[in-house]
Amino acid sequence: MKFFTVKEDRAPVYTGAITGSHKWGLPGVDTCAACGVTWGDNSRAYPSVDLSEVASLADFVEPRAEPIEEYERLCELVRPLLPPGALLEPGTNLGPIVGTAFGRFGQLVTSYPWWLLAQREALEKLLAEGLQGLKGCPTQLRFRQRNAPELFELELLPVGRAHADCLPPDRAPPCPRCGHVALSLPEDLLLDAATLPSHLDVFRLEDFSTVIVCTERFAKACKRLELDGVVFKPVPVSRPKKRASVK
Repeated sequence: MKFFTVKEDRAPVYTGAITGSHKWGLPGVDTCAACGVTWGDNSRAYPSVDLSEVASLADFVEPRAEPIEEYERLCELVRPLLPPGALLEPGTNLGPIVGTAFGRFGQLVTSYPWWLLAQREALEKLLAEGLQGLKGCPTQLRFRQRNAPELFELELLPVGRAHADCLPPDRAPPCPRCGHVALSLPEDLLLDAATLPSHLDVFRLEDFSTVIVCTERFAKACKRLELDGVVFKPVPVSRPKKRASVK
């Protein structure tokens, strides 16, 4: 199975722009007692999660950093509402994208590298292809134009990791308390074959959540259906080393 990263098509014909954010989110961690880092990463999102019935809803509205104990308390409030396979980390976004949009969009949209949106017609075509794990979630975007597209955000679960061969050999392990990892996305990304899913045709990496990856099935379906707006870049995958034969 071949895999591809999903990137924005920067052709000048695509003039669309989105100004917005997800409706709710977890706070970041303020000065972890174990590693001393204040951090949060808003590239991970679960747009299907509805927090409207959560009693302390106001705690999920304002982006901020909190002591890790408060972050963990809020995690437990939302955990029962998460889709299967979801993982939480400081700054995780929840609920629909809310904001404004204008301009011409392709059938697929990546206004931010870690978002993947689809127009309704494109989503329906992809679902009809029988691709695995596709879930489109309505956005709450207001368009300043006539004939505005209806955009849905694809919920991307965190699966798959970079292979150790493309990472610094002297990298520090994750913080045991807050999970922070001081690691930059490698220029020459290599995927670890042993961690890649067989049940999803599009997903985000678990360790580098800004990276959206799809299978060859997904890329070929988009090409055959002439779904524009993104480009697919092949990404190498590690292969199991052959065992030496014993004579």
